Amino acid sequence: MTTKIQIPVFTESDFSVFQIPGLENRMEALQKTIRPKFEAFGQIMAQNLTAQLGDEVFVHIAKHARRTVNPPDETWVAWATNKRGYKAHPHFQLGLCGTHLFAWFALIYECDKKQPFARKLQDHLQIWKQIPKSFYVSEDHTKQDIIPVQEITNVRIVEILDRLSKVKKAEFLCGLVIPAEEVATLSGEQLLGRLEETFEKLIPLYRFACQA
Repeated sequence: MTTKIQIPVFTESDFSVFQIPGLENRMEALQKTIRPKFEAFGQIMAQNLTAQLGDEVFVHIAKHARRTVNPPDETWVAWATNKRGYKAHPHFQLGLCGTHLFAWFALIYECDKKQPFARKLQDHLQIWKQIPKSFYVSEDHTKQDIIPVQEITNVRIVEILDRLSKVKKAEFLCGLVIPAEEVATLSGEQLLGRLEETFEKLIPLYRFACQA
């Protein structure tokens, strides 16, 4: 008999974890409160994405293993078709920081698809125009600066993509951002529905990156 995975909810206390001082104490709280929820969403969305992409998707939960002093300001679970890791590949993320939840399609600094993706998308902006105006873009996952898609003109997206192709540390993350106070009102089913809808709309960018 297959055990049904219970869909978790995120509460205000999950976001307050990022106010805990000290690396050890914050990591302990992240592992106890947020990691089990990421594991549940990880399994559910891995099945969903595997079905949609037609390729097996693996779950990767951020370990923050390189940190020795400063506690993480955010944490996430990622999905990629590579079993060993996700950072060097186009991938999807679900994460939390102190102020909001994010669900991204992501090309981060280690991904060698950034340059060909940027150049190809500049020539096929009709794919970009399919992205919902309610989404956001981040050029650096380590910073809180995000740009509403509705404010990104054709000139601005070309500039963002040009930087992505030329600057080694440049990144491209696009997707949904939900304020913490709103997340706390959502049931597990509601959040899962938002997540599924978001990734479905981001899959064209993901496929484009993989083909680049």
